[in-house]
Amino acid sequence: MFGITDMLMTHLDGVDLNLLPPLAALLEERHVTRAADRSGLSQPAMSRTLARLRQLLGDQLLIRHSRGYFLTPRAERIQRQLAGLMPQLETLFAAEVFDPATAEEHYRVAATDYALFLLLHQVARAVNKLSPHSALHIESPHDTVFDDLVHGRLDLSFYVADPPAGLRQELLFDDICVCVMAADHPLAGRKRLTLDQYLRCSHLVIDIIEGDQPLIANRLAELGVARRAAVTLPLNAAALATLAGTTLVATLNRRLVDKYADAPGLAVAAAPVEQWLRATIRSIAAEIVDGPLGSH
Repeated sequence: MFGITDMLMTHLDGVDLNLLPPLAALLEERHVTRAADRSGLSQPAMSRTLARLRQLLGDQLLIRHSRGYFLTPRAERIQRQLAGLMPQLETLFAAEVFDPATAEEHYRVAATDYALFLLLHQVARAVNKLSPHSALHIESPHDTVFDDLVHGRLDLSFYVADPPAGLRQELLFDDICVCVMAADHPLAGRKRLTLDQYLRCSHLVIDIIEGDQPLIANRLAELGVARRAAVTLPLNAAALATLAGTTLVATLNRRLVDKYADAPGLAVAAAPVEQWLRATIRSIAAEIVDGPLGSH
């Protein structure tokens, strides 16, 4: 089987598929001039095409006689095959028109609860309304998220790091990190933590990929330092419910924290200037982002 497949593929590599429409026209019209008119070619060009087809197929195809041309037995068999093949080729190469109202797609998306709280709940409603026969499956990111995108196991990932070459990304908006802690935390009254203060804290870390928050961990690694993870949770929202009564500090996205700005028992401080977080996502966030960060 492998040998046959390889030989067939090698043979097709040398075939000009542009010859198929003139071939079909020649076999149906059985006349070079009429086939040329039908194919939009000049008569000399069609004659040259016929010569190429005869050489390629090893058959005369059209034989002249006193009343015109007749088909060889090989040409008759080819004509029967082309009758079924040509409509399929036209469908194959026709421009695809996507109609979400009738589409039955299955979209797989990787996202943290940050994206869910911020915009994916609206995306889910939009997909359900605009493409009611499609399914949207949202799962947590995992260590193989980029590999899954490359191999088609995921359609889209909302991720906060630059992807490897070969994957397309779109930056929709920026976000920054803030430090959230209990209201009675020793550092609660500060507007911004210094890097030294930040590193001396016990941290509540969100497990996004490989047990950490990638951009925060990567930036600290560039600085040659690391934070101590005292508690690791899978969800951003769970962090806010965990902080009260502890000395933990959680580094979370400002837009998410602002949704819980009135939560009692919590204090927010600006993160060290060395820690900026960019969210790289693709969706309909223009409808849900309520202005620049400076307005908060």
